[in-house]
Amino acid sequence: MQISKLLQDEPVDSKNLECYRERGYTNEDLLPKPQEKRTMSALNFCTLWMQSVHNIPNYAAVGAFLLMGYSPIYVMIGIMLGAILTAIVMVANGVVGSKYGIPFSMHLRATYGKAGAQLPGFLRGVVAAICWYGIQTYIGAKALEILVGKICPEFLTFGNKIPFVGSHIPIIISFAIFWLLNLAIGLGGGKTLNKLTVVLSPLIYVVFGCMSVWAISCAGGLSAIMQYHATVQAPTNYGLGLFMMMVVNSVLGVWAAPAVSIADFTQNAKSTMAQLKGQIASFLLSYALFAFTSVVILVGGSLFYHETITDVLVIINKWDNLPAIAIATGLLLLTTVCTNATGNIVPAAYQLTALAPRFVNYKRGVVIAALVSTVLMPWKFMANITGFLNLIGMLLGPIAGVLLADYYVVKHTHIDLDQIYYDTNSSSKSAYSGTNWISYTSTILGLLF
Repeated sequence: MQISKLLQDEPVDSKNLECYRERGYTNEDLLPKPQEKRTMSALNFCTLWMQSVHNIPNYAAVGAFLLMGYSPIYVMIGIMLGAILTAIVMVANGVVGSKYGIPFSMHLRATYGKAGAQLPGFLRGVVAAICWYGIQTYIGAKALEILVGKICPEFLTFGNKIPFVGSHIPIIISFAIFWLLNLAIGLGGGKTLNKLTVVLSPLIYVVFGCMSVWAISCAGGLSAIMQYHATVQAPTNYGLGLFMMMVVNSVLGVWAAPAVSIADFTQNAKSTMAQLKGQIASFLLSYALFAFTSVVILVGGSLFYHETITDVLVIINKWDNLPAIAIATGLLLLTTVCTNATGNIVPAAYQLTALAPRFVNYKRGVVIAALVSTVLMPWKFMANITGFLNLIGMLLGPIAGVLLADYYVVKHTHIDLDQIYYDTNSSSKSAYSGTNWISYTSTILGLLF
């Protein structure tokens, strides 16, 4: 396969767009993006994922790995290996979007057929995205509750537990505020995200860099941190090889859902080269920083406070400097919002649009996803979420594999847009109108084996 052919874009022209509209594709969110509307540069892609790496669940995952008793160096190596593999998958699966300007829902149709695309699209955009949307909102709300409690301690004792909701008033208020912030960012779409990420990314380097300097100083030097072994180790019989695989797999698992639906973002790329350069730089730079800062901050905090700490919020909450607490917690809140938007809000909105194009557009999809995520009451869902998310990850992994194999091996990097956007009023059948059972069978085999 020639690299030049792989990177050669085939943007849709106005004549073909008008033809697709006449065929019944009137929802603009499902049509290919023309070149003049594709505004994301390599810099935009570079900053897009940086803030998504530095979020509360990711720090908790690193803390769990440190508890297993292996050297922090091995944790850092595992994280970087996972980042490299993730970058490869994200770029490779994103080529369809950047080359043709089509969203994830149409990428699914190219692989599974119009009818066949409904189930994988539902799993990614509705089940996984909306459920994880609510969970991320709840996690952010907990951080907001801590911050407000530091500023106004009386807030934490305000009101009683509401029985049918199953939570206390302070966390409900925090959830409502954070929910509105997520909704506003989601409604703003890609333009709002681009502006926010460009500002947020340098702040991440500054704030987490300063926290790392503090942790190294408190721990008595970097060598003390790198020689650290958790005093309270989780019982494990894992060898080093299996441990490293677990760390790598955890990084891949976090990005399984975004990797599947990456076309929703790369359809806005100025070129395939732009998303290639931007995403590779984003993952390698951001994970290099994250691998270092997460280990240094968690270990340094544990050594300084003489207890094993696996939650970065616990460390921040122990500080006696209110401005520092506000800055660090505020940054984590914003990174959680961006993570929610890129990984959950945008995919959910686009998939709801694909499922009901006559009634739902992108903004309506955002509102529907936000409302459904609240009805699920994620604070109750959290108790049993691990098994559910593992199941979704198991399902989405084979879908990503089938999408890649179909595009690069079966279709030889060529998709016929004229066949995907076939005339719905015509009696003639399109190759993409039904269900591609080969893709379905391959997905099932990937799940089983």
